[in-house]
Amino acid sequence: MNSTRSDAHDEYHALLARRDAMRLRRRLLSSTGRPDPGPGHPRAGHREFARSYDGAADQRIITRHLPLVTPFADLIGHLYDAMFERHPYLRSLFPDSMEFQRVHLERAFWYLIEHLDRPAEVTDFCARLGRDHRKLGVQPVHFEVFEHALAEGLRRNAGERWTEEMEQAWLRMLRFAVAAMVDGAAGALAEPPYWNGTVTAHELRRPDLAVLRVHTAEPFPYQAGQYTRIQSPLLPLTWRPYSIACAPRQDGELEFHIRRTGPGGVSDALVGRTRVGDPLRLGPAQGTMTLDNDPSRDVLIVAGGTGWATARALVEELSRRSLRRGAHLFVGARSLDDLYDTATLSRLEKNCPWLRVVPVIGEGPGAAADASVADAVARHGDWSGHIAYLSGPPMMVTATAYNLTALNLPPERIHHDPVDGTLAPPSRAPRLGAPEAITQG
Repeated sequence: MNSTRSDAHDEYHALLARRDAMRLRRRLLSSTGRPDPGPGHPRAGHREFARSYDGAADQRIITRHLPLVTPFADLIGHLYDAMFERHPYLRSLFPDSMEFQRVHLERAFWYLIEHLDRPAEVTDFCARLGRDHRKLGVQPVHFEVFEHALAEGLRRNAGERWTEEMEQAWLRMLRFAVAAMVDGAAGALAEPPYWNGTVTAHELRRPDLAVLRVHTAEPFPYQAGQYTRIQSPLLPLTWRPYSIACAPRQDGELEFHIRRTGPGGVSDALVGRTRVGDPLRLGPAQGTMTLDNDPSRDVLIVAGGTGWATARALVEELSRRSLRRGAHLFVGARSLDDLYDTATLSRLEKNCPWLRVVPVIGEGPGAAADASVADAVARHGDWSGHIAYLSGPPMMVTATAYNLTALNLPPERIHHDPVDGTLAPPSRAPRLGAPEAITQG
């Protein structure tokens, strides 16, 4: 999309958002408008709703009747059909391919259902989601449209066996999540919905992997270990999450390690079709895999593949702090050639006497005796007194988290990127399920 077309699209998007916001405002102020929504609706305020909401009760109702609406792929198909039939203009606010959106929504549904008995966690997650959704131009009225579409999708998917009790449990769950999202968006009004950036360096480290440096027009606030979502003008409306591969710098430059995961996607555009001087958009920084200030505990950092991006940022941040704490860094790669940033790794190891680096090579020259990074970590020592940070492929993160938990490292001291958790963890293991996996691809 050229700049003229992109600007026209943004103007159209903003016009629709303003129109919907004005319509909602008139509806709220008009004495002849719809009846007061009551405490169960997000317009009434999340705090009031949260005090009275019984998420565990709705969780029981929803899970008892899940076979009527699963697999969620069919439900989501009906949902979007209903939304676009009633509001055709909304289709222009989504990317051409809806596949990523559908997968993301399916994971979000599972997350809500699995965590509904822990409203504080749902509130925190949805508040962050609402802050991030500002970059899409989402307005409160759009949540109302989504609610109507979800109700219609549930009815179409379940058929005659659907009941009012089931529908209301789903809608209360949605309203609880939406209310937290609205609060999260309202709390972020002082910051821009997204940051405009320019690519200042683009280095191909392998045919399928590039290191990008980006400078934003306005200061970009973040902490080491966080990630952001990136949109390329080559794929408008399509955002993908990437970890920031450096601690905050005085020059304000950000670094990203991008691995191409397939043709036609954002990773393909960033690795193969992006050049120095090209514009990018960045969403707000997200993620809780940030360092604490406890000098009494040493740090364990485990990285695989381009999960090294997060590990590098954490080690850089540790090197800037005056806290006296040691750190073990396990770096996993399939082969020696896959260790694409060895110069930085050597520099950090040389300049940081408190850092011990353990490379774990899977095959070929230098291959480790241990079968995997997770096994190498488990066999290396006692980590029960450490704080652990895990980043990389979902299978590696999941296996390492399980091993560390089995070795008596409390789950609350195991931090990791969101991963695609598909198995129910044992009662002592950390929760691994999340709506979106963070990869560098």
